[in-house]
Amino acid sequence: MTDITSVPNGWVCLYPQDSSLTENNSVTENNKTTSQTVTTSLDNRGLAYADGFFTTMGVIDGLILWSDYHYQRLVSHAEALQLKINSEKLLTVLQLYAQQLEQGMLKLVVTRAAQDVRGYGYTPSVSGSNCEIWLKATAIRVSTALHLSLPDGSLVPIQPNASAICLSSQIACLPPSLAGLKSLNRLDNVLASGELQQIKSEPLATQLASTFSEGLLRDMSGQWVEGTMSNVFYQLAEVPLSESKATSNVHKDDDNYLTTGQWYTPSMAQSGVAGVMRQVIIDALSTTQYPVIIRPLQDEDLPKLTQLFFCNALRGIMPMSSLTLLSGDVVDFESA
Repeated sequence: MTDITSVPNGWVCLYPQDSSLTENNSVTENNKTTSQTVTTSLDNRGLAYADGFFTTMGVIDGLILWSDYHYQRLVSHAEALQLKINSEKLLTVLQLYAQQLEQGMLKLVVTRAAQDVRGYGYTPSVSGSNCEIWLKATAIRVSTALHLSLPDGSLVPIQPNASAICLSSQIACLPPSLAGLKSLNRLDNVLASGELQQIKSEPLATQLASTFSEGLLRDMSGQWVEGTMSNVFYQLAEVPLSESKATSNVHKDDDNYLTTGQWYTPSMAQSGVAGVMRQVIIDALSTTQYPVIIRPLQDEDLPKLTQLFFCNALRGIMPMSSLTLLSGDVVDFESA
């Protein structure tokens, strides 16, 4: 059982309250974090302009899952958004919180510091790159009963089979400087998640609808890109399943689930979030017989799908047993 008495309750501001992220001062007392819970100003640029980014980390046995990948996100996002962050020291602080938390979730939010410039703009100087760094540690039980082994021997949590649906909501196409970033501007995902919850809660919702755990989203160009809270991977038959007599023996509980057959995932070059778990899987399969291929997922591909899973850094792999299309037709993967 996690001892939540040693875990800060609510949001804490790691910086600027904690100078250790820019200097060499100690950040702990008796190996415990010392940041105090504080409140943010309404002038916070994350609140006003979504000027910042976030990342959510799972913690098991006091360790941050995929910490190297989260570190790379800190580095790449700070560079893309021109924010001044000592990513190495920040990760050290996060690891201390993970040790205290033992098991649960760390959510990190980074915003640009308040500016003297009126409106959207920021000073093209050191002060313009200063930021505020916020953290919330939540003690929750992270299921580790089911997992898959990657080719390098590391384990990925895998969730029970569920169902997905194609949503009518669409996500924005972004300029290259913002595509793939986990920025604070997530309104399109908020509305899409609301659509999914509405479908599940309809009084006349079908039994299948109650099992929907994720929704597949298109961007404004019409390509299917990701889930409401996850990235997507898929496999294809050469012809639509309704016309094919071939069968597949790949199931989520097989040890070779990830290494049998060709997996594809959509590009994040113009929309979507390049997730941590997405990159973990791409890297893990890069030296196997079937490296992941970055490929658009289009309307005409959907009837040809033979396997589909979503993934994120907290839940791992979420395999789907079926996908309900916009037409109402259902692609059933278990009978594929």
